[in-house]
Amino acid sequence: MQNLSITKSIISITSPGTHLVPGDDALARKLTRECNTFAAELSHRRPKQFGFWASLPLPDVPASLDELTYAMDELHADGIALLTNHHGRYLGDAAFDPVFAELERRKATVFIHPTAPCIAHSGSRDVTPALPLSQYPNPMFEFFFDTARAAINLFLSGTVSRCPNVTFILSHGAGALPPLIERFSSFATAVTGLGMRLSSETVKETLRRQFFVDLAGFVFPDQIHVVVRYVGAKQLLYGSDWCYTPTPTVLMLAEKMEEGLKEFFPDEEARREIFLGNARRILGRRG
Repeated sequence: MQNLSITKSIISITSPGTHLVPGDDALARKLTRECNTFAAELSHRRPKQFGFWASLPLPDVPASLDELTYAMDELHADGIALLTNHHGRYLGDAAFDPVFAELERRKATVFIHPTAPCIAHSGSRDVTPALPLSQYPNPMFEFFFDTARAAINLFLSGTVSRCPNVTFILSHGAGALPPLIERFSSFATAVTGLGMRLSSETVKETLRRQFFVDLAGFVFPDQIHVVVRYVGAKQLLYGSDWCYTPTPTVLMLAEKMEEGLKEFFPDEEARREIFLGNARRILGRRG
């Protein structure tokens, strides 16, 4: 933090989350509470330096609702961290509707981080990994695709439209989502015959109104071109992916980000919003 002049970090549990063993809800509840309590204690000891997104033990919905209430009301979490899928159930799955209804009621901030894709089996808690190129690390490209799956399902399921007061944050420049917006929205409306009314303009307007995108990872110099087609400086956030990304790489990526942003946002005030102002706005309207 000192090396990058970071005044405050929002910490969270990302992949693989806190529900580690399919079917073992008791372990997940215990681990989730321990992680959230640790994060809360750190942020309360050093409130000017740390905040946190609380974890939920999904796909256990009743326990997740209990933990959501505890994390927001007792631990004063800044928001909730969700994975793109929880043991094969993707965000937007009808089973998660009660959780999103509560997030909407609270006008919560939801940070979405990718995880390894897998397939849930109907009527069973078993899951099957969905890794056709398993010789490569999941974060190399599967994370990008899983972000797209989750975001698309949030739109197609109607979850986003039912939660107009939830603020969503997508990781890694929104993964593979941006170039697929026209395809999935037009396909859903014109090709599938499902009667969906979801125009690409509606999706784009919703992204500009309700979504933020962090710039963690290798967004520069190429991915940023498609990101800024859909969101502006007011919706971009600095992200580091530390500690999974080693410190020397975090420092290198920060330099590339700082230089790359000058090309797209020559105005210094716009860049200040990306590095500071936007995060302050999100934290200032905590649910």
